[in-house]
Amino acid sequence: MSALADRLRALASQSGARLPVGTSTPTTARLRTLLAGRDRRSRSALPPPAGRTLAAGVQEVEHAWAWPAAATVQLPWGADGEVARERLVWFDTETTGLAGGVGTRAFMIGAARWQDGRLRLRQLYLTALAGEAAMLAAFADWLPPAAIYVSYNGRSYDAPLLKGRFRLNHLPCPFAERGHCDLLYPTRRRYRGTWENCRLATIERRALGIVREDDLPSAEAPAAWLAYLRGHSATGLGRVLDHNAQDIHSLAVLLDHLAAPAAPA
Repeated sequence: MSALADRLRALASQSGARLPVGTSTPTTARLRTLLAGRDRRSRSALPPPAGRTLAAGVQEVEHAWAWPAAATVQLPWGADGEVARERLVWFDTETTGLAGGVGTRAFMIGAARWQDGRLRLRQLYLTALAGEAAMLAAFADWLPPAAIYVSYNGRSYDAPLLKGRFRLNHLPCPFAERGHCDLLYPTRRRYRGTWENCRLATIERRALGIVREDDLPSAEAPAAWLAYLRGHSATGLGRVLDHNAQDIHSLAVLLDHLAAPAAPA
């Protein structure tokens, strides 16, 4: 048994199933109902939609794409010059709500790294609420030295949310004193006023030529995960995995797009 596996197992056994006190939202209220045992439908009999069991309550899914690219890349803000591509961590979360706050948690973390000409994506997701600490620890342990995060609106939403969850689980926060390249801001500088908005889906379609088919909207992701916990079909959760994977793939494409010189108007 590896040291990481031992650590994850210990964290999973230590993690309680109690939600922190906070502003109640419909999603949080439903989660509390599950935790209190008032939902009597079986959840344990339903297999996860994909991946392998990493720890109790945590599944891991891995993908890899061929990604021939230079070993260094110019970040859009330009202040740091070119950085080693292997330092970059493209990441995105799927959460129980969009309001944030102490009652919101990430039930899925997707993160990708560039290694040996391939973009490796690792998705961690909860099949039981008690697995949160193990999921967070697995995410932190996969980060490269001197990691630089790459996200889309992650500086304002994903990173603060994860910081709070690390703190509530008494784990060292991997976001402290690390670079964060939030692609929303250079995207706005380049395309504000050009198209109707700078949502990632709009930028995918307009700037990157990416058109999603049968994509699950982010707003429906919490309900799909909650339905899985209640013993319903895992199909919706599988669609959440697909949505998260596409988000991160698009982030990698967008970074290279923004790093290239803008075409003349």
